Amino acid sequence: MSKLLPTAAIVALLCSAWLPSTAEAARIEELADVRGVRPNQLIGYGLVVGLAGTGDRGQARFTVQSTASMLRRLGATIDPKAIQTKNAAAVVVTATLPAYGSPGSRIDVTVSSLGNAKSLQGGMLLQTPLYGADRAVYAVAQGPLLIGGFAAGGRGGSVQQNHTTVGRVPHGGIIEREAPTPKLAKDHLLLQLRSPSFVTAQRIAAAIVERYGEGSAAAVSGGAVRINVTAAAGKDPVALLAEIQLIDVEPDAPVRVVIDERTGTVVLGAGVRISEVAIAQGGLTVEVQRRQFVSQPQPLAEGETQVVEDEEVRVTMEEGALMRVPASASLSDVVEALNALGATPRNLIAIFQALRAAGALQAEIEVQ
Repeated sequence: MSKLLPTAAIVALLCSAWLPSTAEAARIEELADVRGVRPNQLIGYGLVVGLAGTGDRGQARFTVQSTASMLRRLGATIDPKAIQTKNAAAVVVTATLPAYGSPGSRIDVTVSSLGNAKSLQGGMLLQTPLYGADRAVYAVAQGPLLIGGFAAGGRGGSVQQNHTTVGRVPHGGIIEREAPTPKLAKDHLLLQLRSPSFVTAQRIAAAIVERYGEGSAAAVSGGAVRINVTAAAGKDPVALLAEIQLIDVEPDAPVRVVIDERTGTVVLGAGVRISEVAIAQGGLTVEVQRRQFVSQPQPLAEGETQVVEDEEVRVTMEEGALMRVPASASLSDVVEALNALGATPRNLIAIFQALRAAGALQAEIEVQ
């Protein structure tokens, strides 16, 4: 009697039959995470001191209040109105608490200016508690900042390299408390795909079954794979995951064209194909120039000298001959056909959108 396949397996077989395989093999560790094992974001508010006159100015009143509060905790009571904060800056400190991070381990922290400081170069982050989403302290951070740039200037001009109001403190955070992470189940585990795909999920399950036998894994959806720990040679969950994460699987590569209209960037995926079309590409440029000249009366004549504006409008039409673009079977064919048009990246954005509307582009367009 024939046995019905699950829905996930049917979709995976159909996709495998019709879609070309263009991706290279990757480890399961790079494709999926264990559900429940995840990092946590931390955030805190602190002070950076030791700045050479590039700290927060008078408008950032919270910097003055924070400085006065810090000095009060250290035993010095000073009127906030007498504090000058040119060498200090209020900052927001962020970090990521890794899964299974134990107390005493160190993590990197990122420091970002909160006020109107010009630069954090040469600054020192004072001890800052880092909070989780539950408002509990999970780490503390302190140390000198690394900016990776500089800023200098005077009355005549200034020069700046990279961003000087955001820096990092490598290993500047110390974990004080473990994040609440659920224990690994001894009967089954769930792998969660970072990029959901029925094809990739079925391939991961098939690779695990090939290694540990029938019933050791199954794709339950396009975004999850269930692992039967008991059926996988009776290994404990930690040892089993260590072996599974090293298995190579060929992921499904999405056929996609990514367009960033802000920067004019166009990125084509490996599976992009186009059908045979004819394209006429041209541009219309309208240029308006305003010029001013002085209208002055003749000598001994009545009248006043006036400034008169004159406008000149130029319209330029680029030639756009109709060109035949043959059907492309590979990414190199697509690139060669589009280069033959001589189109700029900005024009390619309009061309791809028109190809998609005409049904000649076999790819998904993602506009950022």
